[in-house]
Amino acid sequence: MGIVSQEAILELQALMDSVDESLSRTFQNVNQGFRAETLARFLKARDGNVAKAHKMLVDCLHWRVQNNIDEILAKPIVPTELYRAVRDSQLIGMSGYSREGLPVFAIGVGLSTLDKASVHYYVQSHIQINEYRDRVILPSASKKHGRPITTCIKVLDMTGLKLSALSQIKLMTIISTIDDLNYPEKTNTYYVVNTPYIFSACWKVVKPLLQERTRKKIQVLPGCGRDELLKIMDIESLPHFCRKEGSGSSRHSENRSCYSLDHPFHQQLYNYIKQQSLTTEPSRPIKQGSFHVDLPEPAAEGTEIARTLESELQKIDKGNGLSKSISGIKIDDD
Repeated sequence: MGIVSQEAILELQALMDSVDESLSRTFQNVNQGFRAETLARFLKARDGNVAKAHKMLVDCLHWRVQNNIDEILAKPIVPTELYRAVRDSQLIGMSGYSREGLPVFAIGVGLSTLDKASVHYYVQSHIQINEYRDRVILPSASKKHGRPITTCIKVLDMTGLKLSALSQIKLMTIISTIDDLNYPEKTNTYYVVNTPYIFSACWKVVKPLLQERTRKKIQVLPGCGRDELLKIMDIESLPHFCRKEGSGSSRHSENRSCYSLDHPFHQQLYNYIKQQSLTTEPSRPIKQGSFHVDLPEPAAEGTEIARTLESELQKIDKGNGLSKSISGIKIDDD
């Protein structure tokens, strides 16, 4: 379990044994029976400090209770056309598994526009994928392999990354902060592929600001990353944008379905959520409207990274007004 000692895990476990019933109940949804591994994740996120890890975990559980996160998998985004619009603009999908059994998530960073719905829908969608991963996919993988599988792999495609795409930096910071505070250490490795110049310029200034444990997880691969990724997964699990050198990740690629609502992963996820909603409230019609979650303030590190990125982008863009669009993200009520 890395830098985390068994003694620290036992100490944190003793502290968690005293939390009230509501926190204990949501903690079961967090750990899915892998209590020690979950405690280790929060300890890693706080460099092994038991007191800080305890505060982080308790804060996470309070966030879950206050925002009804345990119920979010029973709250579908409807109508289907709206969810399809979210999927077409928030490009994420699961392409398969590594040879070690870790789920492989593909994320189209460069081509995600995040402009077809309010912030709350994108946050809801992101948390639902997190919860489905943690409550359905990872327990199933653990059962199949007969050992705890509690993390995933993410392949980040930078194809199409432009200055205008980074105008959504505030939303990306919100989502990143939610993950940092409430889903720590869930990603084993981030593989970054198809990197244009703008990524290289931003990475140069952001990399020194990241914590060492985060930097160690990020691998920037040459080209589409095919050869390196085939060392850890079969070709069937490669995201479509890694299949051919130089192919990029065209939005019209025949393999793009990894992101699409029509892909089996998203079909299973969406059907699961609809079924959960019918099981939870069988007599009530499904209502349109996003599942509002308290949007966190970014930590000091996140704020510094966002500020540094904005400064670097201003240099690249030679002051054409991009910084105004970065700070002007719209958060609608619906």
